[in-house]
Amino acid sequence: MIGLDTPDDAGVYKINSETALIQTLDFLTPVTNSPYEFGQIAAANSLSDVYAMGGKPITVMNIVCFPSCDMDEEVLSLTLKGALDKIDESGATLVGGHSVEDDEFKFGLSVTGLVHPKKVLTNTGALNGDIIILTKPVGTGVTATAIKAKIADKKTVKAAVNCMATLNMIAAKIMSEFRVNACTDVTGFGLAGHLLEMAKGSKKSIILRSEQVPILKNARSFAQMGMVPAGAYKNRKFFEKNSEISQGLDRSDVDLMFDPQTSGGLLISIDKKDAYRCTAKLVEQGVQASIVGEISGENPLGSLHII
Repeated sequence: MIGLDTPDDAGVYKINSETALIQTLDFLTPVTNSPYEFGQIAAANSLSDVYAMGGKPITVMNIVCFPSCDMDEEVLSLTLKGALDKIDESGATLVGGHSVEDDEFKFGLSVTGLVHPKKVLTNTGALNGDIIILTKPVGTGVTATAIKAKIADKKTVKAAVNCMATLNMIAAKIMSEFRVNACTDVTGFGLAGHLLEMAKGSKKSIILRSEQVPILKNARSFAQMGMVPAGAYKNRKFFEKNSEISQGLDRSDVDLMFDPQTSGGLLISIDKKDAYRCTAKLVEQGVQASIVGEISGENPLGSLHII
């Protein structure tokens, strides 16, 4: 049903009229000094693609690249423990994995999920008049840069880790109760980049209201200090052809819109009649959800206007 033809979050294979498989794979390098937290974040990041497609994860396999001669095996054990705790939280089952010797530590998961073929969500189905909901704050890339520079305090680090380690499971469950037309999750392309992917796939124009976007604690201050990862600038350059940025916006706010995220939130394009009830229910259940924009019209090439 979904493969290489569109740049979606996962592949989907229809088995029969009632069941389709969702398949995804992702791994990353450590984003925190705690191996246990890294395992949690890597697992949440990998599982997120299944939630973004409207599915439920059922089986998981570990992917490990590990420098066994240079790193204590306890680091790997704690990473696997952190991941397993998140896998258990999701209700999926760990069924195996594979490891290789590598100079750099990398870890992630391949995940298989289930979804009804008629309930698959893609990033190409946004409709005119839809409202855009974001379910996590942005700023993890900027914050990670500040952590590496050793200028982020413990509370800031904890807030960022908690955000990245939070599963998109509750958000996905709640959105399934409403008329959602398109969905994706926010990762390496940043909020603006993934919105533009949705705009291109749906052939729509999207307005992103930057003042309504939730920002991680102290991330704006870090951005103003120049703690912006190279990926943010690459994202902006890559997507600038189809994006328009209103004059007068603070540069740090623009940087945060393109900031590459690790284990970001869901971007939900939802019928306007359901948007406010869905957002209220998300917030009621502890999800840091906000309405951040809307579909503003047709555009064969797709466009994004950041205001």
